[in-house]
Amino acid sequence: MNRYLLILVLLAFSCQEKTTTDNSIDRKAVVSRHNVYLTEVDTLNSLTLGNGRFAMTMDITGLQTFPVEYHHGVPLGTQSEWGWHSFPNTENYRVEESMKPLASHGRMIPYARQWPSGSREWAAANFVRQNPHRIHLANVGWEILNQDGQPVLLEDLEQIDQTLKPYEGELISRFEIEGVPVEVISFVSQEADRLGVRVKSSLLAEGRLSLRIKFPYPTDKWLDEAVYYEADEQSRLTLDQSDDEHFSISRELDAMRYVTAVASEQAIQSILTESHGFVIQPEAADETWSFSVAFSQAEVPIEPFQFTDFRENVHADMQEFWQSGGMIDFGEVEDPRAAELERRMVLSQYLTHVNNGGMTPPQETGLTFNSWYGKPHMEMAWWHGVHFALWGRTEVLENHLDWYLRNDSVARVIAQRQGFEGLRWQKMTDPWGGETASSVGSYLLWQQPHPICFAELIYRAKKDEATLKKYQQIIEETADFMADFAWYDSTLGRYILGPGVIAAQERFEPSETFNPTYELAYWRWALGTAQQWRERMGLSRKAKWDEVLSGLSPLPEQDGLYLATESATDSYTTERFMTDHPSVLGTFGMLPATEGFDTTVMRNTFDKIWSDWQWHDTWGWDFPMTAMTATRLNLPEKAIDALLMDIQTNTYLKNGHNYQDDRLRLYLPGNGGLLTALAMMAAGTDGHKENLPGFPEDWQIRYEGIVPMP
Repeated sequence: MNRYLLILVLLAFSCQEKTTTDNSIDRKAVVSRHNVYLTEVDTLNSLTLGNGRFAMTMDITGLQTFPVEYHHGVPLGTQSEWGWHSFPNTENYRVEESMKPLASHGRMIPYARQWPSGSREWAAANFVRQNPHRIHLANVGWEILNQDGQPVLLEDLEQIDQTLKPYEGELISRFEIEGVPVEVISFVSQEADRLGVRVKSSLLAEGRLSLRIKFPYPTDKWLDEAVYYEADEQSRLTLDQSDDEHFSISRELDAMRYVTAVASEQAIQSILTESHGFVIQPEAADETWSFSVAFSQAEVPIEPFQFTDFRENVHADMQEFWQSGGMIDFGEVEDPRAAELERRMVLSQYLTHVNNGGMTPPQETGLTFNSWYGKPHMEMAWWHGVHFALWGRTEVLENHLDWYLRNDSVARVIAQRQGFEGLRWQKMTDPWGGETASSVGSYLLWQQPHPICFAELIYRAKKDEATLKKYQQIIEETADFMADFAWYDSTLGRYILGPGVIAAQERFEPSETFNPTYELAYWRWALGTAQQWRERMGLSRKAKWDEVLSGLSPLPEQDGLYLATESATDSYTTERFMTDHPSVLGTFGMLPATEGFDTTVMRNTFDKIWSDWQWHDTWGWDFPMTAMTATRLNLPEKAIDALLMDIQTNTYLKNGHNYQDDRLRLYLPGNGGLLTALAMMAAGTDGHKENLPGFPEDWQIRYEGIVPMP
């Protein structure tokens, strides 16, 4: 590095957010402390390689050799941001057929919802929920034979020794078959949808180890685990071998077409056709084989593969990732809880990097496997995206916000159909902004202010006119809906939200619910921020927005506690209202104090929820949300206890995934929420900027590259 470049690098680091010491963190040491080691088969701890737009999840063999055996754990998926398919709509189903009106303030407002089975409305609602769906592009695994010629079973693997090295983006898998060692090194390119592999074993020379590529068929199920194989698969596949070292497989799924391209460093001896794919055998002269498998939407020239170059490029790109953005070093803390928090932090950074970097907010299980048909949920976009801005990776949040820029027309149609101005943002969707029927999602409100929040975080990082101009229209029309949705109740003399609302705590009937506390606070914060955005651009404040701001209902409280919603005065006495998300804490956790907020009432509310909530009936992001509220209330021990609460849905597996239950074996909003909470606990907030407000005073923590929360 020349002297001039060194000076620039040092200046860049000096401009980062302050740390608790003058010494920069040895980031490689922090990350490498949390390499993932496996010495036995554990189907919940499969390991993912990816670049944020494409990912592959591997079993103990370093590839996807045993998808059926793993499908009840963390399945072995291959997914991309572009890999979407729809079953043919032969019945011409439309989302409008799922509409059902709800009475609100003298109007009948249509909502797309689910219906009882058997009707046309039910079929239409199901079709738009299930289509389009994200697909698994392939299973890429080994075919290994025992000495008797029979396929190796999962239980035949011995001397298992597998290591995921997040700092390098490298997966090293070692095992033995009947005493014969096998070593596999796997990578995914950070620049392309391409897997690189090197395998070493005498099984190659014996002709007992080959590559199998199979193509699972998409399902219409809520959960797609990449193990359904349709009988006619070969009719959709076309093999094209250009020379001894390169071939491609084109696959046609109805209107979707994509290509799988294989490049080998050695000559390929044979390609055998199977019912659901192909088996590739290299020439048997060598005990080492290196190859790549790339996926693309279009036919492109197959790039030659050199393992050494590929490995160096991945190492360099992953080093650049870890050396940028934020980091916390817990290494000098004596409290044993710190090591577990650091492990969760490192692996959450890795998992959100490999799963969540595309131009659409991810589904709740990222690119690892499908849940909810592979569709993103836009209320969860907060948990998927906010941490990137706080950890100095604003460009990823910009990618997510691009979805809103692309899909405002659909949000405008929804608002117009319901009789409102502006944009009403859909909940369960797809890369093209499709609307989905849902008996819960269609009534949710808390996804509405998110684009204002995201744009504000981006502006805080950039503070430039280009950012203001880029997002102004989205902010304007998002706020227009919010102001118009607020209904002026002349009897009460104030604006209210609802009926026609399901709160973030999904326990309240939409026909009865009004003024959920968190949503009221978020409405006030977002409308106020939208006004500030106009002022930054030299525009006058909008009179309608100010009218709503000045007349918006106060946060509902009773007996010194904030209610979940004004319509539920039994919030703390009805058992089912003490379950699911304690979203009232988001009022002063996810958000700063808004006008009329009372810290004493929130402290009472926090204590009530802490002691009486049914924590076994919660989700992964509830624990970091609780930690964020504790941090704003200056309760650092409670913040730590919340992040490490011993509840099943707060489990973090060896691979770093936030386990929920047998149905939902990973949950990325938990990982994103953890990172958001840790950022706030380290760098504070606009109203609480001192270092480490969320950690006990005797914790010797260092951090860098993290910015305060609003």
